[in-house]
Amino acid sequence: MIKIKENLKNIVLATALVSNIALAKELDYDIEAEKAKKKVEILNVSYDPTRELYEEYNKSFSKYWKDKTGQEVTIKQSHGGSGKQARAVIDGLKADIVTLALAYDIDAISQKGNLLPADWQNRLENNSSPYTSTIVFLVRKGNPKAIKDWNDLVKEGVEVITPNPKTSGGARWNYLAAYAYGLKQELGSLEKIDFHSQKYKAADEKAKEYVKTLFKHVPVLDTGARGATNTFVQRKIGDVLLAWENEAFLAINELGKDEFEIVVPSVSILAEPPVTLVDANAKKRLTHTVSTEYLNYLYSEAGQRIAAKNYYRPSKPELVKEEDLKIFPKLELFKINDVFVNWANAQKTHFDDGGTFDLIYK
Repeated sequence: MIKIKENLKNIVLATALVSNIALAKELDYDIEAEKAKKKVEILNVSYDPTRELYEEYNKSFSKYWKDKTGQEVTIKQSHGGSGKQARAVIDGLKADIVTLALAYDIDAISQKGNLLPADWQNRLENNSSPYTSTIVFLVRKGNPKAIKDWNDLVKEGVEVITPNPKTSGGARWNYLAAYAYGLKQELGSLEKIDFHSQKYKAADEKAKEYVKTLFKHVPVLDTGARGATNTFVQRKIGDVLLAWENEAFLAINELGKDEFEIVVPSVSILAEPPVTLVDANAKKRLTHTVSTEYLNYLYSEAGQRIAAKNYYRPSKPELVKEEDLKIFPKLELFKINDVFVNWANAQKTHFDDGGTFDLIYK
């Protein structure tokens, strides 16, 4: 029995060795040359509302990396609408890391840019999402339009602020959350949907009409979530902002406690913003090791606490103080796969050229 175990162990070790050799060959970069660098610079290409999160996180990681390796790391940031950011990387922006709003945008970098493997989402825990969020409503103090749920957004006289789903990941989450609400009104539940049933087809038409009406209440489409927040908060346009939960908290706690309120709808979507290494760029720039550790550190106690502090729901809540989690309201959350099959299907059906959004927003 001992001999069998030893043989199995040897097989496992040999397999791991072969995998590591294959990986090193695939990456084709000099690890020792990277380690020998006294200073290194990496670029994190992210979506709009993560500016404050990564400003704090980068300081923490830089200190951690310096203490661990002696190497100084400078982290550069690029922010914008998630779809636009993905296109920039495909077109040549040398991101070592991408931390975008949704998996589809990173899939596009893999498929169109050939810069990372197709199975990138399996490399880190929780589908490579170290934090999650959801979509809530930000209204003006006193909630003068009495907005309580999705149906109130289409009342006469209500102006809704949301970004353009063609360019913004947050806008796509907003749109899908609204669409799912429309479906639920007809189906009664978003669990175990039979996509081939006549009941679903009828509900889908109703949802389409609801979202079409909703976008008639949208006076302007910004390219990204932060732009939409600025339109609502600073330019004072609109009665309600469809916002990332973290963006809504930021507006209240740092931009105007006496000016805004958060309204939590009856149902919303579990937004899972993913992160990954851009292998081809990190290989060429000799940043593979530090960039990999940068992503791993997001799952550490320090990384999770920083996420919660910046109003993102940590994917490992057990690493965060319970009192720091009390800020997040409880509500019914659905996953995109439960209602829209997957991101590829949602993108093709709703956001690609000629999709549902193009048909309803003219």
